[in-house]
Amino acid sequence: MLNHFIHVVLALALSFLSSFCVAQAPLGNAFPTRTVTLVVPFPPGGGTDVGARLIAQKLTAKWGQSVVVENKGGAAGMVGSDYVSKAKPDGYTLLVGNVGTLSINPSLYKKMPYDADKAFTPISMIAELPFFLLVNPNFPAKSVKEFIALAKAKPGKVSYASSGSGGGPHIAAEVFEKMAGVDLLHVPYKGGGPAAADVMAGHVDMYFATVLESLGAVKTGKFTALGVSTLTRSPALPELPTIAESGVPGYDSGSWIGVVAPAGTPVAIIDKVANDMRDVIAEPETRQTLIQQGATPLSLSPAAFKARIDNDRQRYSKVIQDANIQIE
Repeated sequence: MLNHFIHVVLALALSFLSSFCVAQAPLGNAFPTRTVTLVVPFPPGGGTDVGARLIAQKLTAKWGQSVVVENKGGAAGMVGSDYVSKAKPDGYTLLVGNVGTLSINPSLYKKMPYDADKAFTPISMIAELPFFLLVNPNFPAKSVKEFIALAKAKPGKVSYASSGSGGGPHIAAEVFEKMAGVDLLHVPYKGGGPAAADVMAGHVDMYFATVLESLGAVKTGKFTALGVSTLTRSPALPELPTIAESGVPGYDSGSWIGVVAPAGTPVAIIDKVANDMRDVIAEPETRQTLIQQGATPLSLSPAAFKARIDNDRQRYSKVIQDANIQIE
């Protein structure tokens, strides 16, 4: 009888202890228990979308829960960003943003539908998206140094295309102008497609485009790439020197993509997603896929990613102010 009583007491104690441990387990350990949505604030097919779909696939495999990509384009990424800023901060709706949405827009637009300073909590960067400095194959300059020399000899005459005023390619060109000491003619387009087409046709002289969107055209000879916009060479075309190596020391401009959550998302969930993203980005297959797409894999901790967002915002704010770039 006594032994039976002891067994009952022990069973109850173990049951209570088990329940207590589950209750005390960190919130992030149980995440996710259902589908996670990655919102891309642009139409399908761009660099942000391509990177998001790869990470969604890898996290689905790691978590055993579906991770889906939802495109909500419009207003330079602000429609999708606003949607996520107002989502429940539980980790199940996340934003895949880029340098434009997270670092450039807050300085470029006077009115935004959300508070850019308080709306999001950074999780991790996925990759850098370097730009190529591209010219038509018939353009006389065959290197960055030759391009600069030609531009200095013809101030205001050498033209460059952009996907639109205030976009990443425009900002990259403004930084290049200032650091190289040249005066170029800006020809803005409504989108990267028309801009690229007119440079290919020789109507405009130069264009900054992401490696992801232009690598195929470079390899088939439709564009000549003179240099890479980041401080490190692109692993997709390692023989091509950086602009910084080619006569503009310290030049560094380009895009990147990364994941943020609505402000107020529990730290345990932020850390869980950040750690799991770091693991999947480090996988050889993921790295190779990103590189083949023209991206440079780079995961950052939440704190390091926040510092990158803030630093780029401060840096590009000065470029926007100095160049008097205005968007209504």
